[in-house]
Amino acid sequence: MPLPAANLAIALVHYPVYNKLHEVVTTALTNLDLHDIARSSRTFGLDRFYIVTPSQDQRALAQRITGHWQAGWGAAYNPDRKEALDIVRVCDTLKDALSDFQSGFSEPLKTVITGAANRAGSITCEGFRQMLGNSESPYLLLLGTGWGLTDECFQHADYILEPIAGPGTYNHLSVRSAAAIMLDRLRGTP
Repeated sequence: MPLPAANLAIALVHYPVYNKLHEVVTTALTNLDLHDIARSSRTFGLDRFYIVTPSQDQRALAQRITGHWQAGWGAAYNPDRKEALDIVRVCDTLKDALSDFQSGFSEPLKTVITGAANRAGSITCEGFRQMLGNSESPYLLLLGTGWGLTDECFQHADYILEPIAGPGTYNHLSVRSAAAIMLDRLRGTP
């Protein structure tokens, strides 16, 4: 029996994140991340996927991409893509995403953050899966772009989720691949 997914949403955060020089920057939206994470989110039953960027131009681009598939030719051509992109919400700040998701729940929202590096006190995907199934609290899973979310973001999160990793030391998955793996571990058929 599938787990209820209404208490989990994803936020793809484009600021504050690091670049390769460890400077805090705003990263650019990518069409593939938007499409693929929306499709993975919808496949695993989520009804919200947040794109978070302070850039007005990047928010307009996200609205243009989703709008193409939500109305007119794109919606008629590919109804499955429309269904996936209907769950996308575009926000200027993480605070806006938190507020929007919290509005559907009486229990307080919890943030779960992840990245490619191991961090002390991380919870496992199995542990998080159990938390999701045993709670009415909403959880917002924060995924970073660029070289990952800032240390300050990690300090303010309620939980840190273990990174997705392979058997070796190389660990540089695309955020859309990591999201799909996490969602399968959190919401997939056991």
